[in-house]
Amino acid sequence: MPKTPLRPAPPPLEANDVAIVGAGTALWFAAFVVLLPFQSALSDHGHGSWPWICLSGGLLGLIGLWYCRARRDAIRRARAAESAAVAGPADQG
Repeated sequence: MPKTPLRPAPPPLEANDVAIVGAGTALWFAAFVVLLPFQSALSDHGHGSWPWICLSGGLLGLIGLWYCRARRDAIRRARAAESAAVAGPADQG
C-alpha cells in the first residue's frame, strides 16, 4: 500500500493561558475555602487531606500563573523584535 504524503503541521492555537490558569487557580482556592469549615467532618471520614490538596493546587496555580505571564510577555517581546527587524531594513532603503 503506497504511503500518502505528509501534510504540514498546523500552526499552534492561540489561547489566553493567563485567564485559563487564573480561573483554575481561583477555583482551587475557592474549594479550599469551602472545605475548610468541614475539616473535622472530613477527617472523621478519612478525607482530612482534601482542603490541603486544594490549597496545594491553588499555590501551584500561582506558580503556573507567574509562568504563563512571563511566557506571554516573552512572546510579545519576540514578536515586537521580529516586526522591528522586518520593518528596519525597509525604512533604510
